[in-house]
Formats: sequence, C-alpha cells, structure tokens
Amino acid sequence: MQNDTESNRSEHKDATDAALSPSQLHTSLSQHFGFSSFRPGQFEVMAKLCAGHSALAIFPTGSGKSLCYQLPALLLPHLTIVVSPLLALMQDQVDFLRSKGIQAASIDSSQSRAEQQMIQAHVESGELKILMVSVERLKNERFRQWISHVQTSLLVIDEAHCISEWGHNFRPDYQKLPHYQNQLNIPQVLLLTATATRKVQHDMAARFNIMQDHIVQTGFYRPNLDLSVVPLAQEQKLNYLLKALGKKPGAAIVYVSLQQQAETLAKQLQAAGLKARAYHAGLDDQTRQAAQAAFMQDEIDIVVATIAFGMGVDKGNIRFVAHYELPKSIENYAQEIGRAGRDGKPAYCVVLGSLDGVETLENFIFGDTPERRNIASLLRLIAQECDENNQWSVVETRLSAETDIKLLVLKTLLVQLELQGVLTAQFAYYAQMRFKLMIGKKQLLEHFDVRRQAIIETVFAFSESKREWTNIDVDTLFRQSDIDNSKLLTIMEYLHQKGWLEFDTKVLTQVYRVDKSKLRQEELINSLSDYFSAKEQSEIKRIDTMLRFFMSSRCLSQNLCDYFNDKHGPVQCGHCSVCRGKVAKLQSYKTTAWPSDDQIREWIFNLNKHLAQGGSSGSARLRVRFLSGLTTPKMNRFKLKQMPGYAHCEAFRFRDIEEKLNQLGLLGIDEPNEVGHS
Repeated sequence: MQNDTESNRSEHKDATDAALSPSQLHTSLSQHFGFSSFRPGQFEVMAKLCAGHSALAIFPTGSGKSLCYQLPALLLPHLTIVVSPLLALMQDQVDFLRSKGIQAASIDSSQSRAEQQMIQAHVESGELKILMVSVERLKNERFRQWISHVQTSLLVIDEAHCISEWGHNFRPDYQKLPHYQNQLNIPQVLLLTATATRKVQHDMAARFNIMQDHIVQTGFYRPNLDLSVVPLAQEQKLNYLLKALGKKPGAAIVYVSLQQQAETLAKQLQAAGLKARAYHAGLDDQTRQAAQAAFMQDEIDIVVATIAFGMGVDKGNIRFVAHYELPKSIENYAQEIGRAGRDGKPAYCVVLGSLDGVETLENFIFGDTPERRNIASLLRLIAQECDENNQWSVVETRLSAETDIKLLVLKTLLVQLELQGVLTAQFAYYAQMRFKLMIGKKQLLEHFDVRRQAIIETVFAFSESKREWTNIDVDTLFRQSDIDNSKLLTIMEYLHQKGWLEFDTKVLTQVYRVDKSKLRQEELINSLSDYFSAKEQSEIKRIDTMLRFFMSSRCLSQNLCDYFNDKHGPVQCGHCSVCRGKVAKLQSYKTTAWPSDDQIREWIFNLNKHLAQGGSSGSARLRVRFLSGLTTPKMNRFKLKQMPGYAHCEAFRFRDIEEKLNQLGLLGIDEPNEVGHS
C-alpha cells in the first residue's frame, strides 16, 4: 500500500510539474485575478506546490492566504478540496471565485438534496476546480465514499491551527484530517493560518509530514495599525467609545464577551445616532447574515459582536476595532485586529481593559475540564459495551449525556484514546436508514440483472414499511447477509441519484476497535486526567500571558511579533500606546459581595436533594460549576439551571468558589459515579 501511495504521488508530481510553472503562475495571476504582482510569501508557497510538495503558510490576517490555493487550483490537473471552518466564509470565497469566472462551489447543510446532487455532478464531470466543505462534511461517510472516486490534486485546510491541541482554537475533528488525506489518496496538502506560535507550527507540520523548508511565514508586523490599551472601568467605556468613534469615522467592529452585551451596546450606539447592529451566535442565521451584509455594503457603520463575527470578513475600509473587554487570548486579539486596515490605510485598534471579567475567561476553562470520575465512566462504558469482536459502537451525543462530558471535550477524549492506541477508528455508519420508493418495486428491479436484483431484494427483505417511508434494519442486515455498510450506502446512493427512491440517514454511529490490553483503568484514567489537567493549566497560563502582554512596557507591535515567532518586528513601532509612553496598568474596578453562608448552604442542600430524587449525585466540581453558571450535559438533563443559586457566584473565580465551599464543608467527598448516573 505504501509503495502504491508513493507511486501515485510520484505520478501526481509529474503531472503537477507539467501543469505548473512560475511563468504560468504570473500569467494566470493577471489573467484570472487582475493582479500584476504577488504579495509577500504568495509566490513562495505556490512554488512549493509547483514542485509537488505540501506546504504550511503562516500569513497575517488579510494578507492574501486564499490566493495561495485559488491560483494553483486552476492549473492543477484535478479537484482542489478546501476545508473551511465557517459556512459564511465558504460562501464568500465561492462568490469571489465565481466573480472571477472560476468554477467553485461548496456543499453544506443549508442546501437541498437536489442542489447538492447538482454540485456533485459538476465535480464528477471535472467542471468544478474548487470544492469547499466543512470538516464535519468530511466526517460524513456518504460524502467520503463519493469523493473517494473523484481524483483530487490538493487538500487545503484553512484555519489550520485548529489541528493543534496547543492552538487557541483546537477542534478535535481537525485531527482526523491527516487520516482523511491518506484515505482519499490526496497527494498534497496546504495548511493556512494567521496565528501560530512556534510550538503550534511544529505540531501542524508534523501531523502532515511537512518539512521545515516548506513552511512559509511572512512578517507579522502591520505598520498601518495603531495599537492602544486603555485601562477603564465598565461605566467609563461607553463615553470613551462614543468619542473614539466620532474621531475615527468609517467602518468599525466592537468586540464584546456576551451575547446580551452585544444587543445592549448596539442599542446604546443607535441611541447616540450611530448606525450600529448586533451580531452574535444567539441570533438566527437570517438575522446574522443580514447584519453582515449590511456592514459589508456600508448600510451600517458599526457591528457590535462576539467572536462569532469576523472570520472571513474581508472589508478593506475598517478603520477601527475596539475590544470592550479583554479578548480571550493573544491569538484572538491578533485575528480580530487583523480585520482593520486591510486597504493599507491607517486604522486604530483599542482594548478597553480591566481585570473585571478575567474570572469569566478562567471559569470557562474550568467548566470544560472533564472530571476524573466521568473519565472513569467513559472507560467502564467502553469495557461493558465492547462486543466479542472487540468492536465498540457509540453515538457521541448519547455518550456525552451518559458520562456528563461536554461533546467537544468528549471528542477530544476519544481522539486521545486513539492516539494512545486504546481505540482504532473503524468506520461510521448511520444507525437509522430509510427510503421512500418513487416508482414501483417491480419497475425498479427491472433496471437490473438477476444478480443485482437479488442484492436489492435482500435489502428489501430486511426493511419494514411505515406509511410513506421504509426503515432498513441495518444491524440485522449487516449480521445476516454479505452486505456491509459501505456496500449498502453505494446501493442506496445509486438508487437515490437515479430518482427511483428517496434515501435518508440519521444517527451517526462511530465504530472503534478496542485494544483491551491497553484499557487498564487506573493507569489510563490517571494518564487522561493528567492530560486534561495540563491542558487546563496551559489555558490558564494563556490568559496570564495575555494579561502580561497588555501590561508590558515593551512595544506592543514588537511583543506581538515575538509571540508569533516573527523575528523581524520593530524594536519600537512608534504607533502604539507603549511607544507613546502610556504603559497600561490593568486593575479590578467592581466589588462583589458573597452571598451569605446560609444562603450558599441552602442552595447546595437543595441541589444535592434534587439530584438524589433523580437517582443521581453531585460531585465537588459540579457544585462549583453550578454556582459559577457553567453548564454540563447533566445540568441540562436535570434542569439545574432553573434552580435557585445557579450562576449566583459567576462574578467570582472558580478557585475562589471552590475554596469558599471547602471552608463551609460543602465540597464533600466525590461519590462513586455509576454509569448512567454521572
């Protein structure tokens, strides 16, 4: 298999070399995009691809990363697949490419089945050069089975820092991408990111076997951005913001931490006569899209947004970016200010900082870390549910509820178990498959020879009709016939594409092979607990690093360049608050009183009683999370958010709440965590 893969990649390299040359790149740049020259780093990245190599490109936000795949995709012999993290970002890229006469499309959940089939037909015919998908789409077995039959030249991964567990926006699903590249036999990969520390760069490159010589990093320094940190109490911020917006006319983004805060501040700016609108994840898709469209078309000047806004926003005339509170990390800060001044003209970025709200950033980290008892529940479930063939089938949403581990954290845990060799991903299948005949059964069978008729008859034999739809008994079919999951999907997809039936799938089930010899409970629990404890401390350290960054006496531009491993930044930029002699000293302005000891005791007593009545118990950390306002699957299941006391201590740091409960003797001893009663 290895030799075949190397042979395929060698053949592809020959085809690539024949298709691409530096002169063709320059010609195509002018012909398709109307540019006379490349930006720094762009040609270097494309040259790596021309030579048949994979590459990692680290360019600042707004410096033209997308062109690094868009132009080569036109000249490469086969399809380019782009994995993008956001639907809106995909659509913007597709619209841009189509405006240049380039055949591109995305497949996403907003499309009808007919629309997706039309795009698939264009891909199969070779008409499309660029297909954009989400990482979730690649997890879809039906999609992978289809795309595996399409010749692909290049896999592009945007926001590639999501691959690294040491990055600021780690997404477990991204760690599967190297596996998908090999499974789909895609010879080259291009990783794109704006924010990667040295550690994250090395981690990304290692996962895709990208050599150090094939990493291209351009300067991080943006000479047109004026950076300021202004210490302010919460009640002073609105006045400052209104004055700043008056002095800096043009488009602006104001980042806030909470959804409700986005709504409130947008209304305050509107009341002051400014054209502002809120944008956050709590709004429906249509409202969010309308806000972004109004901003892009200059119908409004200001978007007040959570971090849900900005990814893929390519608007050249943003003159002002304000952080109403501290950002989540230096990486987030760099990405968000990177949306300002993309036209090269001066733009202003200000952080209205204080230590108020730091507890919220920290508490979210403590809220995500899985408890040791819940990790133990997970391992017990694996041992109990593993069959005689050492296979374990699981629906992640069900597992999240049973173990009281958040879904994203659970996915990280499963990836860790794969990395430690305990689990090996086998395949995924849909536990529920159903179809609806669009023509008569006899008429359908007449399209096939006797052998294929027998196969389809077997599927029908293991199916039960319920009104319009017929459910396939997937488990029994797989056990009692020679039809496996892959074969069934191929059959049903073919019949669906022919229009002879409608086919629907639900409840994705992951199947793993379990190495029981490595499922040593105590040792493994300790290892996984240590991993998440280290990750927790790493995230807390990230916040501490950010606080030191904003209060440093070093030039902000220089500090930013150093953080992202750019050794060519200025010693003094001359256009930041530090260079102007205003070193920020952040402080806390608000004072919050603890609820009375008796009140806290009553809340915890009622919490424990409520859980006991439901046949469950609460751990020490769950009690702290309850008072902090941090949700878990268990809290949702037992409706704990509706109980008195929930989130009443959210203004305090997690560790302080923990110490308070300890002083009151309310932490208690963690009770045994029964499976199903976590």
